Amino acid sequence: MKSLITRRKSLLVAAGAALALTMSACGGGTPGGTSSESAAPYKVAENVSLTGSPTFDKIKAAGKVRIGVKQDQPGLGFKDAATGEYSGFDIEIAKWVAASLGFSKDKIEFKPIPSANRESAITNGDIDYYVGTYSITDKRKQQIDFAGPYFITGQGLLVKKDNTTINSEKDIDGKKVCSATGSTPIQNIKANFPKAVPQEFETYSQCVDSLKSGTVDAVTTDQAILIGYAAQDPDNLKVVGEPFTTEKYGVGLPKGDKALRTFINDMFTNGKDTWQKIYDSTLGTSGTKVEQPAVDNY
Repeated sequence: MKSLITRRKSLLVAAGAALALTMSACGGGTPGGTSSESAAPYKVAENVSLTGSPTFDKIKAAGKVRIGVKQDQPGLGFKDAATGEYSGFDIEIAKWVAASLGFSKDKIEFKPIPSANRESAITNGDIDYYVGTYSITDKRKQQIDFAGPYFITGQGLLVKKDNTTINSEKDIDGKKVCSATGSTPIQNIKANFPKAVPQEFETYSQCVDSLKSGTVDAVTTDQAILIGYAAQDPDNLKVVGEPFTTEKYGVGLPKGDKALRTFINDMFTNGKDTWQKIYDSTLGTSGTKVEQPAVDNY
């Protein structure tokens, strides 16, 4: 257990350092994270055959792949307002999957989807798959399938820099704690911290704005995401405490598409070098190495 905790701390330190370095490299400009566009570690596959996957058949017929993502999470999934370009670890994972299926960047349509709408976007066929800090849970697996996990983090807390009353999850009784509607973190707050006052918005960036304005006391989501927001505004924001959950990020897929789930899991399992290059070029630019998690073949 001690080694697991140490490894998780190292992962989060690495993420924080990476995001801080990315911000520095951008000169305080675009906070989205280093793009690995110029040195993508994956090639577009040719003549892909994926028998038994209705999702792949649909993608092939359309000639493009529609991927649900986040657009407001620095270092993970971020859209540059000026250029419209997406960057971050999750974005590169999404492009790796697309390339493995035979689709280059110009055949990808990124679609920002709020946390509360992810399952419906997949089940309604609005997107082909989703990559965006999407925690694998038993409840979600009743509606959709997941490939992965491809990353592990844990829930944390973001507060104002001058806040001395909230130092961990033990201090949130009576406090307004904000997260995205439908997200795992807000569900956890409601279920396990009944004395806290949950506040919900469509996006985490709205929660952060409310924190800065003083209308909420804390923002909660995966600590890797919160480190990104703190790196954007270190004079006013800080991450407190240690992660108090374990979140496994997966690729959200239509329910029952076992062929596609197996294909992506095999890609992760056989592509450890590629995964590491993606991590090193985004969250891992600090130089700290993090092991890729094993996939769950449920």
